[in-house]
Amino acid sequence: MVSVNDINPFGKFDIGVGAIGNAMMLFGIVAVIFALIGWLIFWRFSKKQYRFRIPLYKSINGTNYKQAVYVAKSIPISMAGDSLWFVKGIKKYLAPATKTSAPNEFPHEEREDGEWINFEIGSVNDAQKKAGAKFIHQDMRTQRVATGQILEQRLINKGFWEKYKDMIVHLIFYIVVTLLMIVTFWQWGTIVESIGGILGGVEALAKTINELECVGVKQRGVIPAFILMLFRRKK
Repeated sequence: MVSVNDINPFGKFDIGVGAIGNAMMLFGIVAVIFALIGWLIFWRFSKKQYRFRIPLYKSINGTNYKQAVYVAKSIPISMAGDSLWFVKGIKKYLAPATKTSAPNEFPHEEREDGEWINFEIGSVNDAQKKAGAKFIHQDMRTQRVATGQILEQRLINKGFWEKYKDMIVHLIFYIVVTLLMIVTFWQWGTIVESIGGILGGVEALAKTINELECVGVKQRGVIPAFILMLFRRKK
């Protein structure tokens, strides 16, 4: 009959420190597991709450520089649907932004008085079109044509090594690998014969030791006999 201890996964838990020590160790392991699960749930819930990203810019000498990227969550403040944004980390409240540069991303610029203003990143292309700027500049076109000609001459008028260096390197590599494989397979028979000879000598030595043990001879004479066998084999 199946008992409760048979289906209990911790029934056989034992680390050799006694019943109290096992119970305390098991309690610690369970507490750590539950703490990790709780932290993962809290992290997921917090990430889902703080879903608004706020890149903060600051003007330095007329140019905007990104200072940091914050996250914020929406907090309702009335039953009519009004809300504020709470910025995590600096505990700042903002009015909900409307100008976005990416999904759930709302850029802000820090004014001189410390106020954060939501702004929209404009299009340079649209600004130039509205200003009537010419998109083709003669000096830039001349430079582009000259650069194209230089690159064309460089790519067309190649030397022998520039054209065929990759092919030569690959060819040398394959030739070396092929020669190594040929040498290996050519010497394979000699290697097998040498291994067979060594195994035969080991088998003969084991047989000799067994015979000496059977007749009661001490083993201290085995090592010199083995050395003599090796010298004879080398001759």
